[in-house]
Amino acid sequence: MSERELRERIAMQGQSLFDRGLTAGSSGNISVRLPDGMLITPTNSCLGRLDPDRITKLDNVGNVVAGDKPSKEAFLHHSMYQSRPDEQAIVHLHSTHSVAVSCLANIDESNVLPPITAYYVMRVGTLPLVPYYPPGDVELAGAVEKAAKLSHAVLLSNHGPVVAGGDLDKAVNATEELEETAKLFLMLRHEPTRFLTPQQVQDLAK
Repeated sequence: MSERELRERIAMQGQSLFDRGLTAGSSGNISVRLPDGMLITPTNSCLGRLDPDRITKLDNVGNVVAGDKPSKEAFLHHSMYQSRPDEQAIVHLHSTHSVAVSCLANIDESNVLPPITAYYVMRVGTLPLVPYYPPGDVELAGAVEKAAKLSHAVLLSNHGPVVAGGDLDKAVNATEELEETAKLFLMLRHEPTRFLTPQQVQDLAK
């Protein structure tokens, strides 16, 4: 896609996420990798009302080339791209059920959600939990970069998911699958539950 098409695609997907209640207010951000940097949603922008022309373009060292001031969480995207050179887009949301799971005590920090469905295993797979850092703390970058070496999706403690994909549609689809699985996990948490077996997970991985 051309840069213009990518800008329009970011705005379209942002509105879709907002309209379906997966992000609220000015929370969340979306980026797409470019050969010479990345496009990222501006700071304090509502994903439901993005102007394609005002989406920020950063060069490879983080300088603003075009558009508005970038999201203050741009460093999260840069860190994940550093760890995952083949991924082309990232979605970070404060989606309700995923955030709720990120606040729970006694969850498996190496892989937060169990294999409830085949589609979760295929689209998300492993979900490591990143320790809590205050908003804007640059030390979070190193923690995300480390966790992203293990998975294309990570969950920030008391914050929300950061999900990378081979293109923007794949990143959005994986983020939505994660949110739906978090919802199922909370619904089933106190019920006897039949998860996929390790063999079933291994077969899906193939």
